[in-house]
Amino acid sequence: MDALLRLSHKIDSFSELIGKLIRWLVLAAVLISAGNALLRKTLNIGSNAFLEIQWYLFAGVFMLGAGYVMLKNAHVRIDFISARLSERTNAWIDIAGMVIFTVPLSLIMVSLSWPLFEQAWTSGEMSQNAGGLIRWPVLLLIPTGFALLIVQCASELIKRVGFLTGHRAHAFSGEVGGKSAEELLAEELAAAAEKKLQGAR
Repeated sequence: MDALLRLSHKIDSFSELIGKLIRWLVLAAVLISAGNALLRKTLNIGSNAFLEIQWYLFAGVFMLGAGYVMLKNAHVRIDFISARLSERTNAWIDIAGMVIFTVPLSLIMVSLSWPLFEQAWTSGEMSQNAGGLIRWPVLLLIPTGFALLIVQCASELIKRVGFLTGHRAHAFSGEVGGKSAEELLAEELAAAAEKKLQGAR
């Protein structure tokens, strides 16, 4: 189990690196979008390539970020239910969800999207818009994003099993003392509101 937990740590470090890359993609998308809008409004200059690179970057943020979101335990949950369950129960629910739904769906998406990328790569497929971009980079994002999600799922499964077998203190990476980042933020906001209310009195 210790060897698997070390592997999980390496996967988490890789996902953290991807998360840092995504921040730059967001910045690039914002700058290109703003520059494109300024050129269009002030000089009446437009470019389909600039529009499409915004879409490519936007797609990159979401497709490459799925594994990072899972690492941070920031994916969608039914909080009012999960908050009432024990950490062990939530760990079992996560294991079932990943094994039954997330990993199989991701494998299907990789197998379906890879041929689309290969076809675009070999044919040199271009955008149908005048002055548009080559298509294969954005199509490569689909299998890459789901592959990264599968890899992070493997890390999360290791951590959940490690927690259930007593090899880890907590099941979730994004938790401190058993509380999620959202719960800690909510507590901080409630404490600040209470302090402000007492000051007003």
